[in-house]
Amino acid sequence: MNPRATAHVDTFARDHLPPPDQWPELCFDLPELRYPERLNCAAELLNGPPDDRPVFHTPDGTTWTYGELRARVDRLAHILTGDLGVVPGNRVLLRGPTTPWLAACWLAVLKAGAVAVTVLAQQRAHELSTICSIAEVRHALCDVRAVDDLAKAEIPDLRIATYGGDSPDDLLRRPAPGTPYEAVPTAADDVALIAFTSGTTGRPKGCMHFHRDVPAIADTFSRHVLQPVPDDVFAGSPPLGFTFGLGGLVVFPMRAGASALLLEQAHPEQLLAAIAEHRVSVLFTAPTAYRAMLGAADFHDLSSLRRCVSAGENLPAATWNAWYERTGLRIINGIGATELLHIFVSAADELIRPGTTGVPVPGWQARVQDADGVPVPDGEPGLLAVRGPVGCRYLADPRQRDYVRDGWNITGDTYVRDPDGYFRYVARADDMIISAGYNIAGPEVEDALLRHPDVVEAAVVGRPDEARGQVVVAYTVVKEGAERDAEALRAFVKVELAPYKCPREIVFMDALPRTATGKLQRFRLRAPAGTGDDQG
Repeated sequence: MNPRATAHVDTFARDHLPPPDQWPELCFDLPELRYPERLNCAAELLNGPPDDRPVFHTPDGTTWTYGELRARVDRLAHILTGDLGVVPGNRVLLRGPTTPWLAACWLAVLKAGAVAVTVLAQQRAHELSTICSIAEVRHALCDVRAVDDLAKAEIPDLRIATYGGDSPDDLLRRPAPGTPYEAVPTAADDVALIAFTSGTTGRPKGCMHFHRDVPAIADTFSRHVLQPVPDDVFAGSPPLGFTFGLGGLVVFPMRAGASALLLEQAHPEQLLAAIAEHRVSVLFTAPTAYRAMLGAADFHDLSSLRRCVSAGENLPAATWNAWYERTGLRIINGIGATELLHIFVSAADELIRPGTTGVPVPGWQARVQDADGVPVPDGEPGLLAVRGPVGCRYLADPRQRDYVRDGWNITGDTYVRDPDGYFRYVARADDMIISAGYNIAGPEVEDALLRHPDVVEAAVVGRPDEARGQVVVAYTVVKEGAERDAEALRAFVKVELAPYKCPREIVFMDALPRTATGKLQRFRLRAPAGTGDDQG
């Protein structure tokens, strides 16, 4: 890395990269991964397809073309760097439902050389405040429908510009030059985005990704496994605040000159209806959604589908087989990580083996090793370790040493490598709860419960669930004389955290199970029957 090559005026992101000796080893084995020293990933995605080709569709029948998107992105970039005073390297928070305007804002931020920090519209004020504090965010572009929690967060010096409203200063109503905006000539290794992921300690981790990382995920998984064509229409359930959704709904279709249907609501029944109505051909969602869609699949025309991608949690062989029997479609399973931006182990078509995740995606390497970093024999469980053109670089976080060891990225998953080279998921190696494709850190939910004045102790674990993979279960001890009201506690947590993190079940206990030395015995709480007194 040559610090002089940066285009950033605000060098916060670069200044807070991990020390070089903690960086992962990178692999650029494929010729398409050898990017120039100057690369702006927004310009890479925007430049190429003809002006009249469709890029984004909405449920109401509106279609944006690539030409319209380019013009709107340029206009937004002019406003960002003019009215709003954003300079290259500033972090810009993006918040809103999945719409073409959110995607356009993301592209404009990158084209202007700033750093995109896309969060979920579901996240609450406390979560947003933490993220903005870690990344020192001072600018935000927010859908007017999602601004309340952001305004409540009381983030120091945050300048919020809303879009989609009626006010004269709405982002979409501000005057701006109608001329093209020349992309800031960012270095390929300038930070383009910071994606936040839950940490097992409860404090979110900011994963910093470079401009070259964005095309890299398209030039590996998308190009070699998914193999999209320009006539494809992408759709899916993950929001753009998740890198699974960012890749599947923006980066991959745009890199292929294809289009995407952007859905604000994408529950299984809505997905089925959208596939039929808009002739979706490439679908991205979690195993939970595929299971849920099975019951109604016969009542919808799915003949347009040709690619189904699953990630976010383990895909059971039973779900794969049931979907194949019902639709004739082979689900492309994969494992990805926010730290690595997207999928790095997968398989498609005749290479798929139900019950396994797959093999390393071209451009990536993977192995299974023990806690000391020594590869284990095939057939034996160990930690999944990967490396490729993208690697983990946490924003000023000591957990970097845990994730990157000897140049390999340690994902926190226990895997077995079969003798034929296929990787098979065993379990998470940490306390992360994965429910319906969402990563939920138990300690974060515990902290929220403990902010309730009646809660004395709290322990949160994941319990196996056939429909969702795992569900969040909270074991709580309340003050003597306090009412054991599960619904009241659930309502409290929903104010503090995104609703998907709220416990599905709350178990009240007189005391949490502990060892003689006071250590919490989580294994007892994970037992299916529990050890609680009252449940809600």
